[in-house]
Amino acid sequence: MFAVFAARAQKTDTAGYMVHYKFSHLRDTNNRANPYTENMALFLGQNSSVYKSYDKQLQDALFKKQVKEAIANSPNGNISIHTKNTASPLQYYQFSAQKKLYRKESLVINSYLIEETLPVIDWKISSDTASFGGMHCQKATAHFKGRDYTAWFCADMPFHTGPWKLNGLPGVILEAYDAKKEVVFKFDGIEKVAPAQPVAAVAEPQSGDRRMVMIGGDDSDTDPAVIQLPSRSIKTTDKEFAKLQDAMRKDPDAFAQAMMASSGMNRPGNANGPGPDHIKIKLGPQAVINNPIELSEK
Repeated sequence: MFAVFAARAQKTDTAGYMVHYKFSHLRDTNNRANPYTENMALFLGQNSSVYKSYDKQLQDALFKKQVKEAIANSPNGNISIHTKNTASPLQYYQFSAQKKLYRKESLVINSYLIEETLPVIDWKISSDTASFGGMHCQKATAHFKGRDYTAWFCADMPFHTGPWKLNGLPGVILEAYDAKKEVVFKFDGIEKVAPAQPVAAVAEPQSGDRRMVMIGGDDSDTDPAVIQLPSRSIKTTDKEFAKLQDAMRKDPDAFAQAMMASSGMNRPGNANGPGPDHIKIKLGPQAVINNPIELSEK
C-alpha cells in the first residue's frame, strides 16, 4: 500500500496519509504532574508535510457548525456563541526539496508566517528495531535544539519528515522523545486522507451583507488534504514576532484591544457607547513556560 502511494506521490501535491500523535510537553518544571498534552497530526505529501493540532481541526469544525446554526436560527442578527478553543494554532510546514521550514503562529486575531531553513539534524541510526501499530521501525538518535532525542522511523514510508521540526531520516518519524521524556511525540495511529475536494469560490459580500470573521481561524476552510502555506497569514521574522510576543506578555488585554483596533473590526463609538461592531477580547493569564521545547545550548 505504501509503495503504491510513494509512486503516486511523485505526481500529486496533496496529502495521502495522516500520522496521529499524542503530544506531551513538560512546560512548567514546577508542575511536573501536569504536562501540556494535545492530539497532533502530520499530513504527508509529495515533498512537503504539515504538522498541526488535530484537536484544533475538530474544534474549528464544531465552531463553524455552531455559527451556521446560530445564523439560521437568528433572523434579527443577534448571535451569541459560547465556545472554548484550547488547542494550539501553531503549525509547521516542511518543504524538503526546497530545504525550507515555515512556522505559523497566531496572536489574538492575526496569524503570522515565519520562514526558516530546514534544520539539518545529525542522526545516528542504530540497528535497534521496534513495531508501532504493526509498522516496522528503526531507531535513530541525535542532539537537537538542546535535547537528546530518540526517534523511530519507518523506512517503508519514504518521507524524510516527522513531527515538529524533526526531519532527515530515510522514513517518516512515527515516534520521538527526548532523554528526560519532557517532550514526547507518541505514535497514535495512521490513516489515509480523503482525496482533495474542489473548493467552491466564495462570493464577494454585497452591500448590507452580514460578514463573519473567524478569529484565529484563517484558512480553516481549506481542504486538509491540500498542503499549502496559509495565504492570509502575515509574513514576518523571528525577531519581529518575538517583539509582538513580549508586548502581549506585558499587558495581554491591552494588546488584544490594540490588535482589534488596528484590524478595523471595532468601529468608533459615540457618547451613547461603543460602535455596533465593538468586540472585546480578554486573553487572561498566559501559560507558564519555563522549559521550552528548544533549549539554549550550554
